Amino acid sequence: MAANSEPGRLLLATLIVLTIISGLVDAVSYLGLGHVFTANMTGNVVLLGFAAAGASGFSAPACLTSLGAFLLGAAAAGRLARRLGSRRRLLVVAPTTEAVATGTAAAVAFAVTGVSAGWARFTIIAVLALGMGVRNATIRRLAVPDLTTTVLTMTLTGLAADSALAGGDNRLAARASAFLHAGPAATLLIGSVAVLAAGLGFWAAKESRRLDRPAG
Repeated sequence: MAANSEPGRLLLATLIVLTIISGLVDAVSYLGLGHVFTANMTGNVVLLGFAAAGASGFSAPACLTSLGAFLLGAAAAGRLARRLGSRRRLLVVAPTTEAVATGTAAAVAFAVTGVSAGWARFTIIAVLALGMGVRNATIRRLAVPDLTTTVLTMTLTGLAADSALAGGDNRLAARASAFLHAGPAATLLIGSVAVLAAGLGFWAAKESRRLDRPAG
């Protein structure tokens, strides 16, 4: 990649924030929505296999809902990228869309007594996966090496490296636990605000104008 096309620090920071939010969203999804991912679609394919094999605790409809909504969001973002005039605009519109989707999920979670079953479960799965589909298609357009924002390898590496077993103090695990104990609604609301702030912050910064070129 040429030097003038290398991602700047602001873009990298924005993508790292989005990666962290992916971890939070999938933690809420897997632990609160009944063994389903809304960001990590590879995981959903595995879980769908478990469900098809008759393993208890796994839902084929939930996994298929997530996969379908994700693909719909990715397709919509692909069309949007061809309509917008620059990658910079795309990188603002996509997080805003994701923030609205995550905020909608938070509103549903606040409105019901439980999110592990019924219409609320499938609504939250669908809107979260839709937002993640939009984001993933956007990140693919940006083509920043090694930062897809939904691959969990580095998150797991960080958990292991900071663990007590490795002589660390479990700081990353403690943060994740704190978010999860806040409940799914509050966690999703925090995620929505963080994604929106990241997108708007990127748009407002002068460095982002480097991406002000065709998105297609």
